[in-house]
Parts: sequence; C-alpha cells; structure tokens
Amino acid sequence: MKSRAAILVESDKPLVVDEVELPALAAGQVLVKIGVSGVCGAQLGEIAAVKGPDRFLPHLLGHEGGGIVEDIGPGVTHVRRGEHVCLHWRKGNGIQANPAQYKWNGKLVNSGWVTTFSDYSVVSENRVTPIPKDTPFDIAALMGCAVTTALGLINNDAKVKIGQSVAIFGCGGVGLSMVLGSVMVSANPIIAIDIFDSKLESARRFGATHLLNGKNTDLRAEIRNIVGAPGVDVAIENTGNVRLIEMAYELTAPQGRTILVGVPRYDEDITIHSLPLHFGKVLIGCEGGQSNPPVDIPRYLRLYEGGKLDLGRLITHRFPLEQINEALDVVRSGEAGRVMLHMS
Repeated sequence: MKSRAAILVESDKPLVVDEVELPALAAGQVLVKIGVSGVCGAQLGEIAAVKGPDRFLPHLLGHEGGGIVEDIGPGVTHVRRGEHVCLHWRKGNGIQANPAQYKWNGKLVNSGWVTTFSDYSVVSENRVTPIPKDTPFDIAALMGCAVTTALGLINNDAKVKIGQSVAIFGCGGVGLSMVLGSVMVSANPIIAIDIFDSKLESARRFGATHLLNGKNTDLRAEIRNIVGAPGVDVAIENTGNVRLIEMAYELTAPQGRTILVGVPRYDEDITIHSLPLHFGKVLIGCEGGQSNPPVDIPRYLRLYEGGKLDLGRLITHRFPLEQINEALDVVRSGEAGRVMLHMS
C-alpha cells in the first residue's frame, strides 16, 4: 500500500511530498487514515535541527491529528477498525510499538511513534485515543498537542491558583490555548505578549486582560506596572528566544514559576541569576503539560462539546498536504494561530 507523505530529506530544506510504501503492520502498530493534521512549532525545530544534527534522515513528521483506524496489528486491543481517533505524541494506552519504516525510491524512511503529515500513517497503539465520531478532525488535531499541552501546563506545571497573575510570551495556537486555560482557572491578570497585533487581538477575544506588543513596549516596565514590583506569579515562555526566556524568569515573582515551552537552538544558552531558585522560585521546562491523553482528551472534548472551549477560533489557516511548505512558511512568519493540513 502507498501513501502520499511529506518527507524531511535534508535539514533546513523544504519537505518533499511524494508517495511512500507503507510497511506491513507489526505488533502494537495501527494504520490510520489521516483526516487533518496540525502543524506545531516543534516541526519547525525538527526541520531546522535545533536540537543538533538529525541522525534519522530521511524521516516523516507531524505529531497531532485526527483520523480513522484502517487496520490494527497483532496485540492491539485499545482501538478497533473504523474507530475515529486523536493522534498525539504523549504516551497513552496500549503497546509502545517499534517506529515504522517506510520505503521511498529504494530508500528507507524513518518515522517516530506517531507521524501525521501523510494520507495514511503507521503509528504506535499508545499514540492514538478513540474519540466520538462526531468530533471534527481538526478539533481532534488540536487535542493531539496544542490544547492538551496548554491546559496541562496550566493545571500540572504552573498549578495556577484563582487570582494568580499569568504572563504568556508568544500567542500562537499553544499560547492562545493557555489564555483559555488561564481564564478557566480564574487567573488575574492574564497578560498576553506577542509582536503581532492580530494575535494579541485573538488573545483579547479569548480572555486576556492585558495585551503587550513586544515591538513597541518596554515589557519589563509594563509588566511590573500591571502586577507590581515583585513580578508575575506565573510566566510562560513559548518562543524559545533566549532573551525572552531570561526576561520571563527575571519578571517572575520570588515565589513564582517560570515555565519554558519553546526550545532554543542546541548551541544557545540562557544566563540567569540562580540564587532565587534556592528560596522558592521555580524554573522548569514543559513536556506536553504532563498530559495523560486517554484521561485528558475526553475531558477536554466534553468541555468543547459543552461550549466551554471555543477551539475553532484557534485555527487561522488551512492547507492541503501538497502545500505543506507554504503552511510551514505561515507558521514561521509568526502570524498564525494553529495551521491545519487537510488530507485528500
């Protein structure tokens, strides 16, 4: 069986969209027909090799999507043929299978436990969670990373309490979801920071109480003017910009938490004054908000179905798979919320 897929052949180069040959299903593997895939900033990092030289080239990409189970391999018990599923990069129920290998022009093409930039994908059982059949695939894709990461961060990493202040640096799809989560736990104030007024306007619609454009604002002065000299209770940095990471930490209160979502390049380091860490200040990295997909995804979908999570407005752009490189350019521009790929 063959499938169109977007292949990363060389770091920092456009993806190649071509047909690949799918492998036979091994133990714990699931064949999914992808309906919609989200495009996460993490893919930009993979393409740019921000964590160092990529030893898995060529390989497939994508880690959030919605689709239909076409077939299951030996040992799979948590999903059945015909079920609609959310594809996610965090571990869920079932077997962690060996990553699939595809064939393309006589070469092996690697993949991880989940990939979604393709019409069909062979993924590990523990990277898919069943969802109701009336759940739109684009909403399922948001549940695969953006929403679960953001709400998980607010609940699990930041542990935001009622009335605590939150500053969110970077308001793309994940950042806007953090605004939603901050509103749901009654944080106050909720400060949205970006360099694009369109994204700040989206943050306002989602419930941010203050909007700061980093291009024309003294962020240090304005944030302290809003929350007071000690700083914010929770600062969340989504961009991976080392200067913003340092600023977010600096503007965090003595007993506050700085949470890092964005990842700097492997050859860039931050410089901080570490003494406050010995007296209650917290600096941690976020790994998917410590989300538990089989538990959290159904909970968040109930909120969506009940009108408590207005997720559709997170999506700002849609592209077909063959325009994947144009989609990636939109994400790189920084002007997008969440960008979606629609398969045939």
